Amino acid sequence: MITLQIAGVISLVVALAGALVYTVTVSGQDAAARSDLAAATRGARVANPPCCVWLVEVRGNAVHRSPGAPPELPFTPDLRRVARGEQSVIGDRAEIGGHDYLVHTERRGDAVVQAVMDLRQQDAERRRLLETLAVTEVSGLLGSLLIGQVLARRAIAPLGEALVRQRRFVADASHELRTPLTRLHTRAQLIAHRLRQGKDVTEEVDRLVAGTRQFGEVVEDLLLSAQFARTQRPCRPVDLAALADELAVAEAARAEARGVTIEVQRQGPGDHVVLGAESALRRVISALLDNALGHTGAGGHIRLDLAGGPMVTLTVEDDGEGFDPRGTERLFTRFVGGPGGFGLGLALVREVVDGHGGTITAEGRLGAGATFIVRLPAATTPPHLDA
Repeated sequence: MITLQIAGVISLVVALAGALVYTVTVSGQDAAARSDLAAATRGARVANPPCCVWLVEVRGNAVHRSPGAPPELPFTPDLRRVARGEQSVIGDRAEIGGHDYLVHTERRGDAVVQAVMDLRQQDAERRRLLETLAVTEVSGLLGSLLIGQVLARRAIAPLGEALVRQRRFVADASHELRTPLTRLHTRAQLIAHRLRQGKDVTEEVDRLVAGTRQFGEVVEDLLLSAQFARTQRPCRPVDLAALADELAVAEAARAEARGVTIEVQRQGPGDHVVLGAESALRRVISALLDNALGHTGAGGHIRLDLAGGPMVTLTVEDDGEGFDPRGTERLFTRFVGGPGGFGLGLALVREVVDGHGGTITAEGRLGAGATFIVRLPAATTPPHLDA
């Protein structure tokens, strides 16, 4: 629609400009022709007329014509009018011998002089002008369609990008909120169960409160990501081992309900501190734990190993259903993933890890479990963090 409107406007402008050019050109030709004929009747010699003009002089019964003049000349109707007393007769067009001529008749002394211009050359020039204007109009129409298409795409492109961002935000939000909501729901069910048994639930309530705080951080991060395409998050030391312990406790109730055990181990000396956004790194471990719980059956085991060094390594290993090694890269592709999920969670995990200057890899075999290894720079120099 926008393309057609732009094409219509440009075509109308070209057509109006062409009409103006044609009108001015034709008017100028007519004025110049009339002026040349008037000057020829008043002073030119019959034997030597101006270019493209023939002269006929009638003196009494004698008629003198310019060399090459058509034998049908003179144009007698105008001669009669001047003979009856008119000083001059300016005819617009006259058809003589099947051709159009412009005729000017005027008395000069005791003779009547008639100047005649053949209009075939003038008409040919006007046809060429019309053809040129027609080609210009068509070219303008095609050009306007092309310009309209380009402008329409530029106008629509931001809308398409906004729609893509909106869809991405909805997908991210639905996935990111699902895990903490499930965790809170499981924790609330456990509290309700213990309350019915008359047990102390103070510790569980404290964990529920902590879970709601973390849920709020997830929502805040999602809103920031929706507001900015690339958000520079606050960079501070984050202990991955502490986050792993915290999330293992947070998922304990859900793991117990599924008959799965979660274990956190520290390998070797040194700490496990990295520089980054704590809420984003918490979501990395949470997503990997959620993925492991979703693919590990009753009686299964999930282990989180942490190792220090120049690169802090977090390994999340389970003995669940595993995956086909040939589809490893697909696990980190949005809306592709493996069986039982869209793969969005692992895609988001890779985005966060990449934003922290780290890497994530996956290893596994069908029926033999899966291992995800995250490597992040130790807390020495601040990495550049992306949303």
